[in-house]
Amino acid sequence: MGVKYIAGNKDTVGLFMRPQGYSFPVGLSIGIGSLSIDYLVVAGGGGGGQYLGGAGGAGGFLTSSGYSLTTGVSYNIIVGGGGTGGINTNETSNGSYSFINVSSTTALVTSIGGGGGGGYKGSFYNGKSGGSGGAAAYIGNAASGTPGQGNAGGSGSSSQPGAQGGGGGGGAGGAGGSYSVGPNISGAGGLGSASPYSGTPVTYAGGGGGSSWNGGTAQSGGPGTPGVSGGNGGSPGVAGGNGVTNTGGGGGGSGSNSQATTGGNGASGIVIIRYSDRKSTRLNSSHIPLSRMPSSA
Repeated sequence: MGVKYIAGNKDTVGLFMRPQGYSFPVGLSIGIGSLSIDYLVVAGGGGGGQYLGGAGGAGGFLTSSGYSLTTGVSYNIIVGGGGTGGINTNETSNGSYSFINVSSTTALVTSIGGGGGGGYKGSFYNGKSGGSGGAAAYIGNAASGTPGQGNAGGSGSSSQPGAQGGGGGGGAGGAGGSYSVGPNISGAGGLGSASPYSGTPVTYAGGGGGSSWNGGTAQSGGPGTPGVSGGNGGSPGVAGGNGVTNTGGGGGGSGSNSQATTGGNGASGIVIIRYSDRKSTRLNSSHIPLSRMPSSA
């Protein structure tokens, strides 16, 4: 589930939820007076690269407390999906944006999708910029993150003798690790960032782990809950791991020297809105059955 509305004393979870990848069809409606909210908006993570690929960067991470909403205005929420991992001649894709907006042209909060990792599709291609940046593959360049939302991806092994593999994707809490040539260890996923808005602290937006080949060691995605937020890097001959659903984690790079072994997919994002359960400013939601939800965002 990609959207959470948390009411009560700001510590109670589960008033209302919607699945990831959908627009809230009616929006948020405020009855009387204004409403102050806390929010967390995380975009989808980028996909990991194929063929000794670089990992995907985490989706952009934005959070704020005491944000004021206006009476009589409807607010729409869109949760970004994760980017796809590279395979064969297809490059990685970035994660999709997550929004809180008042119209199709007026976004109040915009979290940028994570950058896809670098890979090989007949020639090497670079990591992509995003909320956090995609890492470099065995050969190529890593990409930057978006200031205030994430960090850069790590470098690959760059054709060093005896070392082949990719860097780790950038995370909300730190840059992705670069391939360590001496011990032949790939780059770890960048650290995620914690938020208490789930009711209990959860870490979101960790970068994917870089790939390794030729006897090297692949690294894990950036820490998150459960396990890791970003997907684990592929060990020699193994596909990259997928990011953990609704954390915005990046996909892991593929540890195979075959274009047909895919990089991991990035994780879908999440939007959490937390507010005081006061009758004069209660957040109202339209309870539409999931079977009647639109088929796409």
